[in-house]
Amino acid sequence: MEQGTVFDIKKFAIHDGPGIRTTVFLKGCPMGCWWCHNPEGQRVEPESMTGGQNDAEPLTIGTVMSVDQVIAEVEKDGLFYDESGGGVTFSGGEPLMQADFLTALLVRCRKRGIHTVLDTTGHADAATMAQVSPLVDLFLYDLKMMDDTRHRLYTGVSNARILTNLTDLVRAGRRVIIRFPMIPQINDTPDNLERLTTHMQDLGLRRVDILPYHGIHRQKYHRLGHPDRLGDVQTPQGETIAQVKRFLEYGGLSVNVGG
Repeated sequence: MEQGTVFDIKKFAIHDGPGIRTTVFLKGCPMGCWWCHNPEGQRVEPESMTGGQNDAEPLTIGTVMSVDQVIAEVEKDGLFYDESGGGVTFSGGEPLMQADFLTALLVRCRKRGIHTVLDTTGHADAATMAQVSPLVDLFLYDLKMMDDTRHRLYTGVSNARILTNLTDLVRAGRRVIIRFPMIPQINDTPDNLERLTTHMQDLGLRRVDILPYHGIHRQKYHRLGHPDRLGDVQTPQGETIAQVKRFLEYGGLSVNVGG
């Protein structure tokens, strides 16, 4: 039986795709984004996190689960999926890091008629994408920075494979919504926004969700013993977000703030 490492299962999620959803967070990510909101999902293996203010004992982050165990959790909320048009979202980390486990979960969902969403960075080899993509009903696809040099600096990887995979998904007729994690002073520049808009227009994509940076990761980094490289970057406020939204809308995109 295929097994994988899960670090959270979030019930009644409403920002991870249509309807009411169960979001399954798979551990492991090939990227090291400076602003990562789920740093506990970066390493594939289970790891220890020091306890918080009211939780002095260290926590073990990550549980090895079978396909049967995950699907059993997902199916508990089947009634809510049916009534709301929801389903299951696989997130992370980067769920494509556990491609075989993810594939087995997607196959099981398809057999049970459960709508599937993949929340992904798009950073995976072509074979992995080809294996997984026919089983996904909707992709929530991150586009962070269009300049490859800056992408390498702030995420640790090139964006070449990410952009190629996105093109392949669109050409294959897959349903894709772009997600733009908005990081002040890093990727909310006019140049990056213009290049993002042009790229989406060229691919025929119109829907983009702005995900404003928030500082929740800072406490997690401290508890995991990770360095915080963002310095004094602050959570963007209403008018700053509105300006980015207007910029993207001016380029003909349909823009939501949040999922």
